[in-house]
Amino acid sequence: MNKEWAVTQQDFDRLLEWLAADRESAGSKYEKIRVRLIKIFTCRGCGAADELADETINRVTAKLGEIAESYSGDPALYFYGVAQKVHLEYLRKKPPLQEFLESGREPGGQTPCPPETDSNVEQEYACLERCMDRLPPENRRLVLEYYQEEKRAKIDHRKQLADQLGIAVNALRIRAYRLRAQLQQCVQNCLEESPAH
Repeated sequence: MNKEWAVTQQDFDRLLEWLAADRESAGSKYEKIRVRLIKIFTCRGCGAADELADETINRVTAKLGEIAESYSGDPALYFYGVAQKVHLEYLRKKPPLQEFLESGREPGGQTPCPPETDSNVEQEYACLERCMDRLPPENRRLVLEYYQEEKRAKIDHRKQLADQLGIAVNALRIRAYRLRAQLQQCVQNCLEESPAH
C-alpha cells in the first residue's frame, strides 16, 4: 500500500468539503464511510480492515483535485470503487497461507463478499450491516474488536480481548470463527434473497 503519501489538514478539510457543505454533516458522512469500509474489508476476510479503510480514504483524498469538480453522485460509491482496487492489491500481496489463517477459509476459496460492481458492494454492505445488527451487542463488539490491529499488536489486542471476556485466546478464536461463519452465511442468504441489480 502507498505509505509515502500523508494526508495534511488541508487535504482532510478539502475531503470534508467534498462530502458535505456543513462540517458536522461532512464529519458524520466521513465516519459512516470509514465504518462501512472497515465492515466491507472485514466481510472479505481482511485482517487489516482498518488499515485498508484508511488507505482507501487516503487514495480518494489524493485524487480529490482531479475528481471533486467532475464527479456526480454519492461520494461514498467512489470510496467503494477505490476499496475494490485496494482489496485486489491486498490479495495479490498477501501469501495464500496467511490469507487462510486470517480468514478461516481455504486458500483460493470463495470470499464471503466477492468483488463485483459498486452496486453489488453496496448491496453486500447492506446485507452485512443487517446481519451485524441481528447479532447480540456483545457478539457485534467481539467481531469488530477481534479484527483490529496487525502483527504483534493484533496478538496483544486479542490477548487483552480474551482477558476482558474471561476466556482463553483459543476459545476467543473459536468464538470469532463461529461468528464469522454465521455472518458469512447470513450475508450469503441475504444476497440470494435480494433482487439482482
